[in-house]
Amino acid sequence: MMSYLRLCIMASGKIGKDSSCYGYSKERIDEIHNTLPCRESQISTLLALFGKPSHAAYSSIFIYGHTASGKSAVITTILQTLQLPHAIVNCVECYTQRLLYEHILNQVGDVIPSPDNNYSCYARCDNMNDFVRLLKNLIEEKELGSRTLFIVLDKAERLRDMDANILPALLRLQELSNCNICVILISEIVLEKFRTGTGFHEPFVLHFPDYSKDEMLEIISHDCPSDYSPSFYISYVNLLMSIFYMVCRDLNELRHLAQLNFPKYIEPILKGEATVENAPKLWRNIQPHLQKALQTIYLREVSSAQWEKYQLENVEGAGSLPNLLSLRSSVELPYYSKYLLIAAYLASYNPTRTDKRFFSKHHGKINKHKLKKTEKISFQLLGPKPFPLERLMAIFYSIVEGKVAPTANIFSQISSLVSLHLVSHVSSDDQLDSAKYKCTVSLDFIRSIARTVNFDVVRYLYDFV
Repeated sequence: MMSYLRLCIMASGKIGKDSSCYGYSKERIDEIHNTLPCRESQISTLLALFGKPSHAAYSSIFIYGHTASGKSAVITTILQTLQLPHAIVNCVECYTQRLLYEHILNQVGDVIPSPDNNYSCYARCDNMNDFVRLLKNLIEEKELGSRTLFIVLDKAERLRDMDANILPALLRLQELSNCNICVILISEIVLEKFRTGTGFHEPFVLHFPDYSKDEMLEIISHDCPSDYSPSFYISYVNLLMSIFYMVCRDLNELRHLAQLNFPKYIEPILKGEATVENAPKLWRNIQPHLQKALQTIYLREVSSAQWEKYQLENVEGAGSLPNLLSLRSSVELPYYSKYLLIAAYLASYNPTRTDKRFFSKHHGKINKHKLKKTEKISFQLLGPKPFPLERLMAIFYSIVEGKVAPTANIFSQISSLVSLHLVSHVSSDDQLDSAKYKCTVSLDFIRSIARTVNFDVVRYLYDFV
C-alpha cells in the first residue's frame, strides 16, 4: 500500500502546478506557489496526499526538517488558501493532553474562550476516548460529510513527553473515529525518535531540506521595498549574506536582519551622497555597521528592538551605544576558562600547521618569509575555522601557567563557554569522540581577556607575526 502510494505521489510530482488533478482552482494553486517559493516539490506532494475535497486523505503525515525550512508555513498556507477544515495546535503551548484535546475541539467547533463565555471551552476532555467521541460528534454537527478534517500538531516532538498512548492513537485517529481525518505532525527531529512499543502506525514521511544560499536569496528578494528595484535589493542581500551566512543559516534570522539593516544601507542615497549605481560607496558605509551587528544582535547581546532604537537615536545625534554592547567586554570568567577561550581563539584563527611553531619548545628552524609568501589572505578576514577538541586542549596545556590535570572541571568549563555563546559547538551531538568547536568572539574581546591573565595573545597569532 505504501509503495503504491509513493508511486502515485512521484507521478503527481511531475504534474507540477497543474491544478486539474487536485480539484482546486488554478488561481489558488498558483497563489500557494507564489507565496511559498522554492517549495514546489513539497507543495505538489502534499496536494497529492490531500487529494480532491471529496476524497479521503492519507490518515497521518509526518513532516520534518530543520528550523526555518518552511514546514509550518507551507501547511498553514495550503489549508488556509484552499479553505480546508483544519485545526492547528502548537504542542509547546498545549503541554498537557487535556489542553491538547480542548484546543483541537475549540478550533473545530469554532469556540473562542473569551470574557463573554467566561473563558469556557467546547467541552471538558481528559482522555483519548472522550476526545474521539467529542470529535466525531463535532464532525457530524459541522456537516463536513466526506470532507477531510486536518489536525496539525506543530512541535510534535513534545508529544513524546505525554502519555505513551497519545501518539499511537493520534496516528490512528481516522481508524478510531471512522471519520475522514488526517493528522499532520511537524517536527525538527526524525521519525525514528518517535517510535513506541506497540500500536505505532507508520505515517507518510515528508522531508523539508534546508534552503540553499541561492534559494534564500530568492526568498529574501521578495521583501524588496516598492521604492527600489529588485536587482538593487538583491545586490544588498548578497552583501548581507557575505557577512552573516557563515555564522547563520536560519532564513527567518537573515530575513529579519535584511529588513533591519536596509535603512542604513540606503542612508547615503537619502542624503544625496551616493546613487543607486554607486554600490562600492554603499558597501563602505554599511560594512562596519554589519560587522558590529554581527557581534551584537546575532550573538544576543542586545535585542533587535534595542538595536533599532539605538540607530534612530544615533541618526538624531543622541547618545552613544548602550552599555549592553559592552557586556562581553566586562564579562567575568573563571581563571582556566579564560585560557580555554584564548586557546579556542588561537585554534580558530591559526593554521593547524603553525601549532608546532607557536606551542612547541623544540620546533626546529622555520623560514618565516616562506610562510608569509604563501599566504595571500589574512586569517582574521576569513573568519573562525572549526577545530577538534584535542587541538584545543593541546594549545590550552601549552599556554596555561603551571601544570593542570585533565579533570572533569576543565571540560565542564568548555560547556560553559558554549552556553555563553563565546564558543560554538559545530559538530553533531552524537559525535562524542570528534567534537568540533569554533570561537565566536572578536579580537578586541580576546585581547581584553588576555590582559587579565597577562598573556600576549597577539604574539601567538599567525597574522601578526
